Amino acid sequence: MVFLLRSCHCPLRALKSQGLHPTSAILPEKAGRVNPRRFPKGVVAWGCITVLPRPPSAPHRQLMSHSFSEMMSGAAFDDGVLSLTIPPDWMQGRTTYGGLSAAICLETARRVFPEAPPLRSAMVSFIGPAGGAVEGRAKLLRQGKSVTFVEAEVTGEKGIATRCEFAFGAARPSQWNRTFTPAPDVPAPEECGSFGPPEESPVSFARHFDARLAKGGVPVSGSKDHDHFIWVRHRDEKAQDIVALLALADMPPPALMPMFTEFAPISSMTWMVNVLCDEPKTRDGWWLLESRAEHAGAGYSSQDMLVWNRDGELVIAGRQSVAIFA
Repeated sequence: MVFLLRSCHCPLRALKSQGLHPTSAILPEKAGRVNPRRFPKGVVAWGCITVLPRPPSAPHRQLMSHSFSEMMSGAAFDDGVLSLTIPPDWMQGRTTYGGLSAAICLETARRVFPEAPPLRSAMVSFIGPAGGAVEGRAKLLRQGKSVTFVEAEVTGEKGIATRCEFAFGAARPSQWNRTFTPAPDVPAPEECGSFGPPEESPVSFARHFDARLAKGGVPVSGSKDHDHFIWVRHRDEKAQDIVALLALADMPPPALMPMFTEFAPISSMTWMVNVLCDEPKTRDGWWLLESRAEHAGAGYSSQDMLVWNRDGELVIAGRQSVAIFA
C-alpha cells in the first residue's frame, strides 16, 4: 500500500534518526494527494515518503521465496487432480495471485490432456478467494478436428476460486500471417527504472517478477495516463513455457490505477487471452506488457492488454474486466 503527497521536505536521515523506515518515494510533480485520516494505524506519511515505525529489535519479516518452476514441478498429480499449496509469497492480499491461479488451471489441463495442440485462447473467471491447499481439475468439453476445448478450475477450502475455458488448436495452412498492431517505441528494459511495490505491500507475488516501467504512470499518483508499458520477466530463469507466460501476463496493476489519487481496492473479475503463435519465445526472459483502460463506470473498468516479446513480436492479445472500489 503506497501513500503519496505533493510536497517533499523530509531528509532520509531524519527518518532514520527516529527509527522510521522509508518504504516508497516519488518525485513531487508526479505525486497525488491523500487523506491522512485514511492511513492504516501505525503508518505515517511525511512529505512524499511513506514510513512505518520499525523498532530496531523487530526487523521486517521476509517471506520465504518459492520459485514458479519449483512450485509447478513439485505439484502432485494423481487420478487427474493437481494438488499443491500456495505459499504466502504468491498471495495478492487475501487470495492467490490471479495469474498464478490461471496458470494452475492451464498446468492442470496440460497434464490431463498432454496430447492437446498449442494453446490458442483462454477465458478466465476469477470467482472467489483461495489460498493454502488448492486442487486443479480439468475436463474435456469438445474435441474437433483441429480445436480441443477444455474446462479447468482451481478450488480451495472455500470452494471454486478460478475457472478457465481453454481452446487448444493445431496450426493450419493459411494465406494470412500478418500483425496489424506494431510494437510501441519504448526504451529497452535496461534503460528503465524498477517498478514494484514496497516491502510492506500485501502484493507479495510481485516480488517474483523483475519489472521495469517503460512508459506511463505509477499506481496512485494522480497521473493523466490511462495506460502503461512495463517490461516484465520471471526472476526464476527456468519459468519459460506458456504456463509461466500466462502467470506473468497478469502481473501489471490495472491500467486505471495510475489515475487514482488515493488507494482503493481493486479486483479482477474476468480475463480473456488470445495466444498469437504456436510457442511464444523471447530473449533474456523479457516481455513487454501493455495495459490500456478503455472505460470506467459503475464500479467497473474495461482494459485492453497486449504482450510483445523482446524482438517486438506480438504474442498475446487480451482483455480484462476489473471491479474498482473507488
